[in-house]
Amino acid sequence: MAWTYILRCHDGCFYTGSTNGDLDARVWQHNHDDELAAHFTRVRRPVVVVYAEKFDTVDAAFFREKQIQGWSRAKKIALIEQRGEDLPRLSRSSGWDASTGSATQ
Repeated sequence: MAWTYILRCHDGCFYTGSTNGDLDARVWQHNHDDELAAHFTRVRRPVVVVYAEKFDTVDAAFFREKQIQGWSRAKKIALIEQRGEDLPRLSRSSGWDASTGSATQ
């Protein structure tokens, strides 16, 4: 099984990653292994999993990782909080103008 996951770091920021192995082991690496942890998480320990999705292939998990990495913080929080109905509104390319709170033409 492959996973896409979001970690919350001790400073409140998010890290999005994927793995084709044991998710718990990967999180342990982020928290304890200086060679296998991403630099981003090494300097923001401890980290905790706040969201995870399971995939059949590592390619699908990697694609989802890249998709989520392009999202705004607000959209990631909506995903974490399971507010799927808010995701389209929070999309950068949805035609939504955040400054006016209305749709753009």
